[in-house]
Amino acid sequence: MKLSDFDFDLPEGLIATRPARPRSASRLLVARADAIDEAHAIDLPSFLNPGDRLVLNDTKVIPARLSGVRTRSGEAGVTEARIEATLLDPLPDGNWMALLKPLRKVRDGEVIRFSDALSAEVVGRAEGTAALKFNLTGDDFDAALNASGAMPLPPYIEALRKSDDQDRVDYQTIWAKRTGAVAAPTASLHFDAALMEALASRGIEVSYVTLHVGAGTFLPVKVDDIADHKMHSERGSINAKAASEINATRAHGGRIVPVGTTAMRLIETAAGEDGTLSAWEGATDIFITPGYRFKIADGLMTNFHLPKSTLMMLVSAFMGSDRIRSIYAYAISREFRFFSYGDASLLLPKG
Repeated sequence: MKLSDFDFDLPEGLIATRPARPRSASRLLVARADAIDEAHAIDLPSFLNPGDRLVLNDTKVIPARLSGVRTRSGEAGVTEARIEATLLDPLPDGNWMALLKPLRKVRDGEVIRFSDALSAEVVGRAEGTAALKFNLTGDDFDAALNASGAMPLPPYIEALRKSDDQDRVDYQTIWAKRTGAVAAPTASLHFDAALMEALASRGIEVSYVTLHVGAGTFLPVKVDDIADHKMHSERGSINAKAASEINATRAHGGRIVPVGTTAMRLIETAAGEDGTLSAWEGATDIFITPGYRFKIADGLMTNFHLPKSTLMMLVSAFMGSDRIRSIYAYAISREFRFFSYGDASLLLPKG
């Protein structure tokens, strides 16, 4: 398939720069194979059945955007350059791959100071990114990063406004637990205490899995034939408890509804051909495109995605390309808000 098959025109005014308040007041488009309903996130339980199970991603976003100074001594004296760093992925040796702007103003071996407590040495580079060796590790690193970092908002929000302290709350799920993501599982941002209580009252079960969302989720697809696209990799895990819960729900006829494409990609990676889950840990670079046979997901709650993105390809695979085009056309005509802080959709291909 061609990249242009997943393109559409989106008015800039529909890009959300702040979330709804309260969270569960966001709008919800419920799309079945042949019908569309409009509701709000707080109404989600009424579109699910007792015994259905939501799969939630409990990753925690780190304040991965840093601003620092590189100091250099030379014949002209001491010079400084302001460097913006966005942490991308942790490396096995404890270093971090990061996007540095401007990268050309930093040499290997130079140190960038981000605060009195936190600094990093540039120890290598590859494909426009740099490897950083921080002066702190473990809890000390976490504390210094929390003190000096900012939430790494997606590029399409950063283009309209800068991250601020409110994003430390807004860009984090209420159940965030396992530190490691540099982007939020944004479909989960619609959930608050009121919605969780409503789900429990309806008899909807929940299970927690972990996929540490990487900055690669925002990388554009640059090939015309999507079969040539190399998917980014992300680290995740499913513990034995979650696997057992999901298997039991399926055995009793309940539906499995991942909240977010991150949770969907993880369970589809880990599931056996018959849809059975076992405890799992590793990295996934699964690329779901039209023609993919879903093994375990019966529904999907997700936000509205960017044109020509891998996530647009995933929802096209789940609902069918023609159907998803009509759903998105409807959402635009009804002025649903798009992307990370935008409204949500509940996709139920089997009704």
